Amino acid sequence: MATDASPKFGTVPKSPEFHTEISVVSPPTHDGLEFWQFMIAGSIAGMVEHMAMFPVDTLKTRMQAIGAGGSFPVQHIGVRQALGSILKLEGLAGLYRGIGAMGLGAGPAHAVYFSVYERCKEVLSGENRNNSAAHAVSGVFATVVSDAVITPMDVVKQRLQLKSSPYKGVVDCVKRVLTEEGFGAFYASYRTTVVMNAPFTAVHFATYEAAKKGLVEISPESAEDERLVVHATAGAVAGALAAAVTTPLDVVKTQLQCQGVCGCDRFSNCSIKDVINSIVRKDGYHGLMRGWVPRMLFHAPAAAICWSTYEASKSFFQQPN
Repeated sequence: MATDASPKFGTVPKSPEFHTEISVVSPPTHDGLEFWQFMIAGSIAGMVEHMAMFPVDTLKTRMQAIGAGGSFPVQHIGVRQALGSILKLEGLAGLYRGIGAMGLGAGPAHAVYFSVYERCKEVLSGENRNNSAAHAVSGVFATVVSDAVITPMDVVKQRLQLKSSPYKGVVDCVKRVLTEEGFGAFYASYRTTVVMNAPFTAVHFATYEAAKKGLVEISPESAEDERLVVHATAGAVAGALAAAVTTPLDVVKTQLQCQGVCGCDRFSNCSIKDVINSIVRKDGYHGLMRGWVPRMLFHAPAAAICWSTYEASKSFFQQPN
């Protein structure tokens, strides 16, 4: 007799239950850090770097702006002369005029700078953590974004750094530039800044990563103990080389950001070519290298300070709770 395999009435098996589980995926990490931690580390590094080296930046701006405007031959002065003039006529405070503007711009700009760099490096490097090309391209992406943040405050900073600056302070400079020249004046040098900083950053990051790798390979057994020295040395080498290569474009940037102020030329457009022609016509090709000494004196220690502070901040976040 066949057995009836059909279920009896009232004993219909229950349908399987389906539970929809929503899982929250954390943001991807790189070096064991979240995106916001890179931003904080970069912000701290940028603030420390620019505050520590600001007097040297003031000397560079003064030397690059000298001779702009008028038809008289350009008077060349050295670092010692520029420093002596500022201390004699304005005192120590003259070296720090405009530091408030840099304080407002450096933190946010470097937060963006390093976080974008780290994220791009993670994506582009893949399995090869020592890919110099990926480091260079990541640096270029980082600088294009961060320059959009810092350029307005850099304009204010340089105008305040000029000898006999007509502005009372950061707020007064911002108000007067907006009223007299419009918002576009804050970005008159943006194209030049990106054109300058793209190769600067590419050289800087590629050199930094290569120098760091080389220094670690020299003494791998003590690399962990000398971590700070490695970052500082690699950063100094990278900063000095990148600064030397891009000085001509930095002179152009200063001319554009200070145009029409304290006797500086005013340009009908923001063409890099027109500014270069103006400088060469009045001062020869060596005019494009004005301020190269303080620029290198700024970027070598500044990069050492920046990278050391950045890596130290990352190490703080990487410590186990």
